[in-house]
Amino acid sequence: MHSALIAAPAELPDWAQRATNLADPRLGARALYASDDFFADVSRMLNPEPAAFIPGKYDANGKWMDGWETRRKRTTGHDWCLVKLARPGVIHGFDVDTSHFTGNYAPAVSIDAVTSDSDDPQALAALAWTCILPSVSLSASNHHLFEIASTQAWTHLRVNIYPDGGIARLRVYGRPAGAFDTVDPARLYDLAALENGGRALAWNDAHYGAPANLLLPGRGADMGDGWETRRRREPGNDWCIVELGASGTIERIEVDTAHFKGNYPDRCSIQAARVEGGTAQSIVTQSMFWPTLLPEQKLSADAIHSFSGEIAALGPVSHVRINIIPDGGLSRLRLWGKVDA
Repeated sequence: MHSALIAAPAELPDWAQRATNLADPRLGARALYASDDFFADVSRMLNPEPAAFIPGKYDANGKWMDGWETRRKRTTGHDWCLVKLARPGVIHGFDVDTSHFTGNYAPAVSIDAVTSDSDDPQALAALAWTCILPSVSLSASNHHLFEIASTQAWTHLRVNIYPDGGIARLRVYGRPAGAFDTVDPARLYDLAALENGGRALAWNDAHYGAPANLLLPGRGADMGDGWETRRRREPGNDWCIVELGASGTIERIEVDTAHFKGNYPDRCSIQAARVEGGTAQSIVTQSMFWPTLLPEQKLSADAIHSFSGEIAALGPVSHVRINIIPDGGLSRLRLWGKVDA
């Protein structure tokens, strides 16, 4: 069923670290409706940035809070909201974060899911919903991590809070589904993109920025919106392994160092292979011996580097390992290719 953990974001369990936040508005998720959001607009609950607290900040309705907060309920019932996921996806679990909500957090939460082509709140409310997270208690100013066993792909969530109160952030950890159900065999797709099911599978260091940021759409907003390692003080280089959303033949590679100026990697190279079976740890071991897809290339500050003629003809691959030499930060990685039939 589910199990609860309290943890800081840096201590996320494996099922969350290697998953995509399907409720990320940068990927297209959005809040559709709230029964009440008098104190804090429900859309703030999906903000990808950590929740903030600003002492002394008030608006017309009271203390400004960074999340979703309803008024004090004086009737029977409970508050709820509707969230459209970025794309249909299988959900592995949730982080229901009450950071900075101390005397006003929601005491309990449950989450229902449905699959629908409609975003109309009235039409959605009339559907038969499936409870994927039964009611669980919450505490003040904490991350509450709940792993679930659902295997179906869902498009929308109904978040119920009992009876009222606030949630700072909602993270929906899972994996997009159906991105390549229908493909044009002649078209190039970004096989590594989060919205297409790509994911950062393993890495040796992520001191300053999460590897999953590499696979987000658009260019990075700032230096924090990328993958950056600590300064290396020993021989070797840093690396990250990406599992593609679908096996395919890569024809163009983009390595973007946007905003990384005094800390971009001096060089990069990429290895790749078609992998079947194994675990994340076994794939790390195997990756040391993968053939080279992109030989070592010189990088520069704050720039998009595009490679095509340099790419080796390896055929369809399912995983890549990007090596940054010796260390530093990258904003985005694009792996454009044709989906393997």
